[in-house]
Amino acid sequence: LVVEDDGRLRGAVERLLGLAGFSAAAYGSAEELLAGGLGEGVACVVCDLRLPAMSGFELLAALLACGSRVPLILITAYDEPGLAAEATRRGTAGFLVKPFHGTALLAAVRAAIAAEAVTQ
Repeated sequence: LVVEDDGRLRGAVERLLGLAGFSAAAYGSAEELLAGGLGEGVACVVCDLRLPAMSGFELLAALLACGSRVPLILITAYDEPGLAAEATRRGTAGFLVKPFHGTALLAAVRAAIAAEAVTQ
C-alpha cells in the first residue's frame, strides 16, 4: 500500500511497485487507508511522514493499536536530525528521504517483507 498526498509521487511509487511485480494500491491520506481497512494479503505500507491530517507516525501508531504487524516504510522530504532514529525507535521497517532512487525503495520494501516473514 502507498500513502502519499502528492498525486504525482503516489502514482510513480504505485507504478514502480507494479513494475517490480507487487500488487499496489494507493491512498491520498492515512484516513483514507484506515477507512478502507488493510484487507488481506497486505505485505507492506509505504507512507509519507508529513500528510495533511494524520502523519505517518500517527498511522503507524493506529496500525499497531489495531494489532497490525504490517511493516511500514516512512518516506519524507524533511530530513531532520534524529528523525531516522526516531522512526526506527517507533518501529518503522524503513526510512527514506526524498528524492530517493526507485532501487532504494524496492530494496526497502523487499527487506521489510523478508524481515516480517522471518518473524511469523
